[in-house]
Amino acid sequence: MSPTTPEMRQVLWADDEIDLLRSQIIYLGEHGYEVTSVTNGEDAITLVAERDFDLVLLDEMMPGRDGLSTMDELKAMRPDLPVIMVTKSEEENLMNEAIGKRIDDYLVKPIKPSQIISAAKRVLDGRAIQGEIAVRDYVTEFNEISAMIPDAGWKEWIDIHARLSEWDLEISRLADQGIIQMHHDQRKACNAAFGRYVAINYPNWVTDRNSGPILSPDVFSRFVAPHLKEGRQVYYIVVDCLRLDHWLAIEPLISEFLNVRHEYYLGILPSATPFARNALFSGQFPKEMAEFYTELWEAGSDDEASLNRYEHEMMNGQLDRMGLRFSTPTKHSKLLSSEGAQNLLKRMGSFSGIPLVALVFNFIDQLAHGRSESDILREITPDEAAFRSLTRSWFEHSALMGILRQIARTDAVVVFTTDHGSVLGTRGTLARGNRDTSSSLRYKFGTNLYCDDKDAVFIRDPEVWGLPRATPSTNCIIAKEDTYFVYPTRFNEFDRQYRNSFQHGGISLEEMVLPVVTMRSKRG
Repeated sequence: MSPTTPEMRQVLWADDEIDLLRSQIIYLGEHGYEVTSVTNGEDAITLVAERDFDLVLLDEMMPGRDGLSTMDELKAMRPDLPVIMVTKSEEENLMNEAIGKRIDDYLVKPIKPSQIISAAKRVLDGRAIQGEIAVRDYVTEFNEISAMIPDAGWKEWIDIHARLSEWDLEISRLADQGIIQMHHDQRKACNAAFGRYVAINYPNWVTDRNSGPILSPDVFSRFVAPHLKEGRQVYYIVVDCLRLDHWLAIEPLISEFLNVRHEYYLGILPSATPFARNALFSGQFPKEMAEFYTELWEAGSDDEASLNRYEHEMMNGQLDRMGLRFSTPTKHSKLLSSEGAQNLLKRMGSFSGIPLVALVFNFIDQLAHGRSESDILREITPDEAAFRSLTRSWFEHSALMGILRQIARTDAVVVFTTDHGSVLGTRGTLARGNRDTSSSLRYKFGTNLYCDDKDAVFIRDPEVWGLPRATPSTNCIIAKEDTYFVYPTRFNEFDRQYRNSFQHGGISLEEMVLPVVTMRSKRG
């Protein structure tokens, strides 16, 4: 390749012994790198201010301005400019300081030309190479998942959604529109098949609790109670409306200071707070709750404010049925604002003697609902990748992060989960019912209900699905895939209003396949 070829990468090499490096410079030129050399840091800074370079090779020890201070100045001018540090020293503190100043790679003298090429390729082409490999791996994964769909049972569906969610994060980094569309289409195919599977099998899971997956009523007994029986303090943390891909985005932040083991469960239907979260605390299906807490439950209501006021009583009732009694009362706090969460963070020291502390965080659910009413939020979160990014940003700077850091200093166990996820609704589907029909977009209780069976499940007898039945004529409809219910009056108006909004209550992988995570301190 000629030195004048347009594809030549422009490299600035600053080294006070540059005359001894002519053979390396010639070698780089033969492999597509045009090198401009200087002998000191000041000249390197001047050239970077005047010209565009793809890469800087920077000697750590130079007379006058040394490599580290030169790099500070270069990064201030061009934060995105890759820098490879070249040093004679392998001292750990020097490497730590260089890495802390955001070098992209380093080489230890004496260096071979092939080492420089390898480092330059890692720095300049690493993302592209990773992208090519990721695309190849995705195509393999796509074919494997497609082969699983026809015969998938609940274990396979959990595995499918876990794999899809991991790819959600990877594909958002690739920004390859062809792969993004393939992934979107496969998710749609999976949700269509999952909806059919759940419609057939869900009633069996309700009647035979040992034959199916772990469901919302099983989470407390499976993941919380065993630690309480061992005498361990437990923090039971429920983040409302946290999807699996959200968890995967925040897990690296937590695993820095807590040991993390995540498993999965299926949320009950409707996949909405009044049903699913009460099940996490009571250990019961909604039908059982309505019978056991007759004064607390209004069958068919979708009013969270009225139906989720008694989580603490339900949790204590479940503990009592298990024979778990403590001399110190349990605690339950519902955090509806950042101020309330910050106040709780300040009081964490007072929880040390409490055997079970349950905390509910509502921010993500509030964000999902608020997005439907705010042009600014819709602009910030136009799609699922952006919503996931905002969720991670909130978590990183939230009081919840501080609470987990404080727990990490203790011997307590954290059981961290969610009550349901959400799906991006894109298609309105017709629903009819009497005037007393509930108002939710993804599920409805009422009489004389109608829905299109391609888009929803009609439940003639809600009790078979573990749901309360206000009257003998009460029916239920639950939306599948990415649909939402719209009444025939002003159909087009409301279809437009709710299109591309995050919703929950229906049957989809995003709403129902959920993480439950056990965390312990890394101290020992």
